[in-house]
Amino acid sequence: MNIVRRLYDWVLSWAATPYGAAALFVLAFFESSFFPIPPDPLLIALILGARAKAFRFAAVCSIASVSGALLGYAIGHYSWWTLSGEFTALAQFFFNTVPGFTVEKFFLVQELFETWNFWIIFTAGFTPLPYKVFTIAGGAFDISLIPFILASLVGRSARFFLVAWLIWRFGAQITTFIDKYFNLLAVLFTVLLVGGFVVLRMV
Repeated sequence: MNIVRRLYDWVLSWAATPYGAAALFVLAFFESSFFPIPPDPLLIALILGARAKAFRFAAVCSIASVSGALLGYAIGHYSWWTLSGEFTALAQFFFNTVPGFTVEKFFLVQELFETWNFWIIFTAGFTPLPYKVFTIAGGAFDISLIPFILASLVGRSARFFLVAWLIWRFGAQITTFIDKYFNLLAVLFTVLLVGGFVVLRMV
């Protein structure tokens, strides 16, 4: 946990430099496959420092995150299984090292893909679910690439642009709300959205 905290502080330190936007791109890109710190804290810090650029920062974050999702997909597709169907050394490294990765979660994601397809990728992109597990699992289980990209783009953009809009509209006072309740509200919104479509399909 101390290592994660130091990484978190290091990420935030980029907001006070001229390279904040570039750091945001790199962070959002690699968070989609292995980096443990989400880009939201740096996104918030950058917007607080330049509210006029709120939506530009959100766009940078979204593009980088979806691009990084393609890296995660490629890792899963090309580097996750041996020819005999066992986990590769790289996969074992992820399970043993990357926070949020376990064998149990990985196979649970496979079941979620089979049941929800587009919607589970959108949910992982929008909510606090470990997005990186879904991007790599998407490639490992050969999920159709076009729906994967579209769901990632919608989910990630919705999350980052909503954060940007909240800070642009309400300023620093909204950050406490985001820290405490944003993830919960994102989950509730997604449950209602997906639940609504499920009900419509059953009617």
